[in-house]
Amino acid sequence: MAQIFDIEQGVLLLELEPPFDKREVQLARRRMAKRWHPDIAPAGRQHEHERHLKAINEAADQLEQLAEESRGGRVSRSAVKVSAAAARRRRAEEGARAYAEEQRRRTEAAEQQRHDPFRSRVPDHSVVHRYARCLSYPEWGVGTVSGIYFTGDDDDIQQWARVAFQVGVRTVPAGSLQFVDFSRPDPGAERVQRFMTAAKHALAEGDFALAARRLVYARDADPGNAAVLRLMTLAFWQAGDLAAAGRAVRDWARTEPERPAPHRYAARIYEDMGSLSLATDAAEREVGVAADDGSAWERLGRLRLRRFDRAGARDVLERARALAPTERYAHALARTDRTAECLAVCERALKLADDAEVRDLRAHVLAMAPRELARESAAA
Repeated sequence: MAQIFDIEQGVLLLELEPPFDKREVQLARRRMAKRWHPDIAPAGRQHEHERHLKAINEAADQLEQLAEESRGGRVSRSAVKVSAAAARRRRAEEGARAYAEEQRRRTEAAEQQRHDPFRSRVPDHSVVHRYARCLSYPEWGVGTVSGIYFTGDDDDIQQWARVAFQVGVRTVPAGSLQFVDFSRPDPGAERVQRFMTAAKHALAEGDFALAARRLVYARDADPGNAAVLRLMTLAFWQAGDLAAAGRAVRDWARTEPERPAPHRYAARIYEDMGSLSLATDAAEREVGVAADDGSAWERLGRLRLRRFDRAGARDVLERARALAPTERYAHALARTDRTAECLAVCERALKLADDAEVRDLRAHVLAMAPRELARESAAA
């Protein structure tokens, strides 16, 4: 049987309110595409997002075409009601046929049970849940399922639901729902995954403070989860709460002491706080676990320069130059009066990549210190 487009289901999928025109359908399509794009789906739920977004696009295409063909370019509320009534009649007829087929099967099963009981099977049991959580958007909380719907042909039937959350009624793919059993507490791993997903949504929207609050709940569910601590450190730092960022990065460093990343973040956060001694200690721990990282040695040298430790800075900057000469290292050498070494680093950096700032630094050193260069050349 040919597939008949149900305007009411299309309107529900796009969360539109009739009457509407083509432009309103396009805006609704964009809004739903941002919400259900597969790139922001939690782990293992990309397929559900893809199928739901496909159904949304198909409904939007048909609604746009319907709006173009309608009088005045708008689909009226009465047109939606008429189409919905026709669709309900069609579903009722299909339901009647399905009921008749089910009764025939039941009769056959009863006859089989009577005359051939050993071939019978215990029927499967299905449980209907009312309360559910959307795994793609756990920040919506627990919602009440108001209806389950089916879209598509017989060979590709998609199930979706209308769920009333605190933020409002949402149309979600049924595969993204997790039904809630209030008689049992949620496992800690599930809580961590929910709060991590919610925090990533907040980070994508630029709300770092909200992301940090959600990550605190994830940390409480699993205090030793390095991924949670890493993301919480970034969220607090971007939100400007440096004290909380410092506490988070210390927890992260205790969880993964052998990795340079937590020590690198600690050095940057402490430097933003103005605590150069703590930042220098963190940078020293970073070079202790990442001895081949030139940028780590460069960071340590810069921090020592800020603490007026020129001798210590020179030693580590020499190590950084041997590993990876950079523009920042050249500036640091210029500040320690190592003019010839500064020019050598500039030349090497320019061979690796042409950079206007490095060229300006080289020209400035040549113009400002010709006698120092001659004296160093004579000494050599």
